[in-house]
Amino acid sequence: MKIAMPIDGQMTAGHFGHAPKFAFVDVKDGQPGVIAMLAPPPHEPGVIPRWLHEQGVTHLICGGIGARAVEILTASGINVIAGVQPMEPSEAVKALLSGRLKGVAGSTCAGHSHGHEHGHSCGGH
Repeated sequence: MKIAMPIDGQMTAGHFGHAPKFAFVDVKDGQPGVIAMLAPPPHEPGVIPRWLHEQGVTHLICGGIGARAVEILTASGINVIAGVQPMEPSEAVKALLSGRLKGVAGSTCAGHSHGHEHGHSCGGH
């Protein structure tokens, strides 16, 4: 299992496509490994979901995310846990592995533009 999370500062980000970095954690035999941080490619439709697939991600933990991103991610075999409140990446991984992570399996954003000031509404905020 390889878990990815968009990160803003030290916490999981409120919106998938606008995060300045992503945390990656490999889980082997139920034990999380070291958290690695990588900068994603520029936010353009479909680019970040494809990048996550190329990284070998099996699970994505995030706050807000649009329907098209969810569609691409799930078509790539990535399980999406969305609508998660901001938390430290290590806590998010522990919550997922213990079955305590609260989220939804799908889009949390209605409408999409490249800025929240233009009608973008995310349920994950």
